[in-house]
Amino acid sequence: MIYKTSGVCSKEIKFEINPDDETIKAVHFTGGCSGNTSGLSNLLVGMKVDEVIKRLDGVTCGVRSTSCPDQLAKALKEWRSQE
Repeated sequence: MIYKTSGVCSKEIKFEINPDDETIKAVHFTGGCSGNTSGLSNLLVGMKVDEVIKRLDGVTCGVRSTSCPDQLAKALKEWRSQE
């Protein structure tokens, strides 16, 4: 799935979910802080979607009301609603 972000430096998030057990197969941020987003992506591989949402939902970046991790949580919620 490709999710267009809002209110953050990254422009979009591409991710793949394993449908058998709903774990993250891959995450790729376009734009944003390269070290942070690639580190986050590596940490999330193998985690269950619901756990990722629980951990990342509401994370902010500085004075912004959202962040790249929060945007990923929003993207996963959107994916969940389309199941």
